[in-house]
Amino acid sequence: MKQKHGKGSFWGLVPLLTFLVLYIITGVSTQNFNSMPLMIGILIASAVALMMHRKGEIDRTTFAERVTKYCVGGGDDGLILMVIVFLLAGGFYGVSKGMHAVDAVTNLGLDILPVKLILPGLFVIGCIISFAMGTSMGTVAALMPIGVSLALKIHGNMALFCGTVVGSAMFGDNLSMISASVIAATRTQDVSMMKKFKTNIAMLLPAIIVNLALLAMQPVGQGVHLSENHPYDLLNLLPYILVIILSFTGMHVILVLTLGILTGVAIGVFHGDFSLVKSMTVIHNGMMSMEDMALIAILVGGLVALMDYLGGIDWIINALTRKIKSAKGGEFAIAGLVSLLDIITTNNTVSIITAGPLAKDIGDQFGISAPRIASDLVTFSCAFNGLIPYGGQLLVAAGLAKISPMQIVPYSWYCLLMLVSSIGFILLSRDRRK
Repeated sequence: MKQKHGKGSFWGLVPLLTFLVLYIITGVSTQNFNSMPLMIGILIASAVALMMHRKGEIDRTTFAERVTKYCVGGGDDGLILMVIVFLLAGGFYGVSKGMHAVDAVTNLGLDILPVKLILPGLFVIGCIISFAMGTSMGTVAALMPIGVSLALKIHGNMALFCGTVVGSAMFGDNLSMISASVIAATRTQDVSMMKKFKTNIAMLLPAIIVNLALLAMQPVGQGVHLSENHPYDLLNLLPYILVIILSFTGMHVILVLTLGILTGVAIGVFHGDFSLVKSMTVIHNGMMSMEDMALIAILVGGLVALMDYLGGIDWIINALTRKIKSAKGGEFAIAGLVSLLDIITTNNTVSIITAGPLAKDIGDQFGISAPRIASDLVTFSCAFNGLIPYGGQLLVAAGLAKISPMQIVPYSWYCLLMLVSSIGFILLSRDRRK
């Protein structure tokens, strides 16, 4: 059954515009786009949304009713799951750092890879981890300390290392069978994950190859002589290995990260890195490193719910779809829709869930296959999630590397190549009927 969408109202975008104007003004005036904490900007936008009424509404909602809508949006089960994953990823990062798993992986990479192949090697390692974990945030949190350590040891471009890690994280978010984004896309389009995977990998293979080639050509580590000895304990690698293996079995990401944390604690206590009691503090400190991200996800969920109530989401949807005349045009409309929603929400899963029903309508109307729609939804949302400087992935990477997220954007090559490869795939492929 085809879902009907109202015309919506540009009025519903005022909260978003408020946030964007504040973000740009403070960033430009201070020459630092981190000068306004993202949470404060979202709170201000939320306050504006809470004070607004839907245009043309006869029986106006009370302030309490709008607060309820906000809370329901922030309490969406998908968002709360994301918050839990954020916290567990932070806990895993804290434990893996405390029991020297990060150092072990770093030294292993230095030991087996020539300096010239550090960047493509880091990308491949990140792809494996993200595909296994199914979460870009968890991958960035786990791998970014390794990237920072490698960059410092070989005097590399920190922003380039950050962009490489973020790109590898989005690889798994886009293709992993246990990624929340993939699950959302395949469920909204009623298509099997394997069919989506086959279409998606064909879409992105050029991007993967070109990215690896570009990374291999970078003059990283020229004139740097690393010592021959890079000591590491293979036992310290076990938490990462366990997470990868368990993820390939299809186990839920919460169970995977929990078992990874417990394994890290056991090894840390065995090696004397911390006591069993101290390990609780280590886990807590790691979780608190993700506290901002968790709260921001909840606040954004509430803000999007109010924007939907005010008609802003429907306005965007109709602006993008009213002139569609072909299957390719339909695919580009789907791509543009989910991209805009991702820029607004900074959450690819939320943007996919929001755009999914309309994308299915467009697919039914123009005969676009379900695997193509699901691939478009995931690919474009993931690409922009790795490019927006106020998105969680870049904020976490920048925070761990102690640089500005804006410095990372030009080096997020894989995400840029995802866009180029996907657009080319749509343009060059024939319009196929389902």
